[in-house]
Amino acid sequence: MSMNDKTDIVSSCANCGKGEEESGNLKKCGACKMVKYCSTNCQQAHRPQHKKECRKHVKELHDEKLFKQPPPAEDCPICFVRLPALDTGWRYKSCCGKVICSGCYHAPVYDNQGNEVDKHKCPFCRTPTPYTDEEINERTRKRVEANDAYAIYDLGCDYRDGESGLRQDHTKALELLHRAAKLGYTNASVCIGYAYDNGRGVEFDSKKSTYYYELAAMRGNVIARHNLGNNEAREGNIDRALKHYMISARDGYADSLETIQRLYSNGFATKDDYTKALISYQAYLGEIKNVQRDEAAAFTEDYRYY
Repeated sequence: MSMNDKTDIVSSCANCGKGEEESGNLKKCGACKMVKYCSTNCQQAHRPQHKKECRKHVKELHDEKLFKQPPPAEDCPICFVRLPALDTGWRYKSCCGKVICSGCYHAPVYDNQGNEVDKHKCPFCRTPTPYTDEEINERTRKRVEANDAYAIYDLGCDYRDGESGLRQDHTKALELLHRAAKLGYTNASVCIGYAYDNGRGVEFDSKKSTYYYELAAMRGNVIARHNLGNNEAREGNIDRALKHYMISARDGYADSLETIQRLYSNGFATKDDYTKALISYQAYLGEIKNVQRDEAAAFTEDYRYY
């Protein structure tokens, strides 16, 4: 029986036993959704009895969401092959906000007559690639005004690191990273988690760090997922750590696969665990592989799409 099934069973107040016909609409516990109450007074009176069970169910519900394999990344809009998990495998176009894989970025571009066009222009809007800080900052500013999550994140990183001609400002950086995270850009959540994890611009706070890593991991960020696995391993929670590593290996994070291999070598994971991780990782490579990406990887030393 699933937890959703259980929530449908309760049809009376958990404290006084009154049903909906007698008490009117019953309201579920806002945390666990497992019991109902006819009034705030009944909820408060029942709290000491319910608290332990409530926390248990909240944790179960949270873990159910946390350890669910996220949906795969979107496809590249040019080659229609799944985008790689790591940002080294794709390129953001600051002119129009499009994201394309690095294979398509390095591949020759042709017009609708089959003629090769300048590859230093955007394949979507034909805008030339910027090369100066002034040009880059101006494009970023325009994309930030358009509420582009990646541009907001990028500007936040520039303030954090004092790059692109900007003065280092951790307060401004966190403000922009939070804004990008709210728009769903997972790398921004990772950066916020990292800041709290290392006391960079904020006071160290492991709970906040974990919160932002989990937020990013549940949205498919493999680095955040791997970091969560590392944190669990340091706490001695190998089973939970292994769950995280298995998920990020399936989504293409080689470091997680290597960690599972070490766990197996040291007796903390089974051969079956490592075999499953290896098979799922190889499946990921098959999903993102094409000729253009292989050619780009061979041509560009810093390009890694897996």
